[in-house]
Amino acid sequence: MALRLPPYQPLPAPAAGQELIELPIASLQPTQLCVGLAEVASRVADFGADDAAQQRTYLAGKPVPLVRSRSGAVWMVDRHHRLRALLELQPDATAFGYVVLAVDSDEPAVVLDALHQRGWLYLYDGRGLGPLAPAALPPSLLGLQDDPYRSLVWKLKKEKLIEAAPLIPFHEFRWGAWLRSRTLPPFSSQRLEPALPAARALARSQSASHLAGWKGA
Repeated sequence: MALRLPPYQPLPAPAAGQELIELPIASLQPTQLCVGLAEVASRVADFGADDAAQQRTYLAGKPVPLVRSRSGAVWMVDRHHRLRALLELQPDATAFGYVVLAVDSDEPAVVLDALHQRGWLYLYDGRGLGPLAPAALPPSLLGLQDDPYRSLVWKLKKEKLIEAAPLIPFHEFRWGAWLRSRTLPPFSSQRLEPALPAARALARSQSASHLAGWKGA
């Protein structure tokens, strides 16, 4: 299975000395349809072990790239898993971000088209079906679907079988789409264990060598 994703522009990092914006997580609109709920659960546990000062320090070090419309509506272009986790713990939580694109329009469709042209939308659902229309994106992080293959890839990355590739949008979803094209035992985000032995072998195999982050045996 190959994801039919448009060419992408790398997300710019914050400029030196750029002031970060603090805003409610509940106000941020997602740019993808799904997450891996295994990763979300792990991040919920991590945030739950931190006090408020530790959370703020962590979030300031992981600012969210933002796209803003003329009217001030804001879309997040990364960090969906960690902010979904914090929102589950604290509905009034805030995060830090920086604007990577300001769109001179009040129309959400115009903003989403600008995102799509830059390769900053992921329009496949939790079953890997798509691409869907940008209008299918939920208005809130709490509306994101679960993609168990995204959870599986998170686990493989955590076990250091796949390298991170932060400049490639939806890197983990690309791996998930490839694993979907293989035969794995039934599994879920809450129960990854049945698929892990086969997934580990596949991630190390030569047949995965075309994927960014492949480490081999």
